[in-house]
Amino acid sequence: MVRVRKLKLIRPVGIFLFLLLILVLFAGIAAAQDGNVTDGQDGGTTTDVKTPEEKAEDTQALIAIGAALAIGIAGIGAATGIGIAGASGIGAVAEKPDRFGKSLVLQAMPMTQGIYGLLIAILLLMFGGLLGGGGGDIEFLSKPYIGITAIAIGLAVGLTGISAIGQGITASASIGGAARNPEVFSKGMIFTVMSETLAIFGLLVGILIMVGVGFLG
Repeated sequence: MVRVRKLKLIRPVGIFLFLLLILVLFAGIAAAQDGNVTDGQDGGTTTDVKTPEEKAEDTQALIAIGAALAIGIAGIGAATGIGIAGASGIGAVAEKPDRFGKSLVLQAMPMTQGIYGLLIAILLLMFGGLLGGGGGDIEFLSKPYIGITAIAIGLAVGLTGISAIGQGITASASIGGAARNPEVFSKGMIFTVMSETLAIFGLLVGILIMVGVGFLG
């Protein structure tokens, strides 16, 4: 019964993230256009070429979307995983109050995915000129691929952060096992941390992309 409820919880989250991904992709494509098409005086159409400053502003908007995706999606995964583990934790502590410390450690483990998302979001905002009031490097931000790249970085970290849900399920089982047999705690920690390796891969790829396009020098 508990497993069925967890699957019912994961399904709407997956649908929401899929729809959000489609919306962001369309928004990114629309915002990445170099110029605006308007009606000309002769009945035809003309293209208003954007200045570097205008292109930089469009890029900053996409960077903000990338930062929001990184922390938003990863945050959803982390919060769901923490909630799943916490539900088992309160049950274990109700029966054996002395298991509170170990249960809390296992419950907190899915939070790391949210930390990864927060880290990438801050880095994107800093080097995109959205923090500190500097405005950023106009020449760098006016490049057409920077904004889309920022969204890709946010998705890489955010989507791999969904692994926190699986980590929360494993942590939940580990809390129950450790409540019955304290010797299982260390083994449960190993099982629980395995899901996080995917989030670490996503964080690594996000940082490598940032280095490759020049966000980090």
